Amino acid sequence: MSPECFSIGLTGNIATGKSTVMEMLARRGALAVDADHLVHQLLETDPTVRAEVVARFGTKVCTAEEHIDRTRLGSVVFSDPEALRDLEAILHPRVSAMVSELIGSSDAAVAVIEAIKLLESELRSLCSTIWVTTCSEEQQVLRLTEERGLSHREAVSRVRGQLPQAEKLAQADVVIDTSGRLDETEEQVELAWQRELEKVGA
Repeated sequence: MSPECFSIGLTGNIATGKSTVMEMLARRGALAVDADHLVHQLLETDPTVRAEVVARFGTKVCTAEEHIDRTRLGSVVFSDPEALRDLEAILHPRVSAMVSELIGSSDAAVAVIEAIKLLESELRSLCSTIWVTTCSEEQQVLRLTEERGLSHREAVSRVRGQLPQAEKLAQADVVIDTSGRLDETEEQVELAWQRELEKVGA
């Protein structure tokens, strides 16, 4: 990773507005790195990763064309903590290496690394500061049903299946509350962004 790059680690539980905040930071000039997208990329394109996933979870997580089916894989690991840890052991070191390479090859003064499991993975060590997004459980459920098409039951299960938001908030240097209007979120991002720029002298 480039020593000149100041890295914002952006995390928060599902449907708390991480992607929205990352887009706001990208518009302000930050290099945006979506770690969860990199996970998808690895599962879709890396034959070594595919082989390790199939060896651990079996062909039941594959499509008829022998690609990894993320929905099937998710149904296995989200209901089994040990299985999830095994999957993370396969993916997290590779994602961390990819993020380091992306940041190291950029001339951006600030990077933002978005990941739902940022604090639980090696990505934490790449971050200069930690931002955490938060909102109410009701808003999380509403966003999952309206924007992602989940049933109410599925949405509640996803939300409550994660660690309590308080555990991430306790590790935050910056908290962005996305409960209000979009412009209110933007105001919080702008204020925090300016403070970060002061740290790097930009």
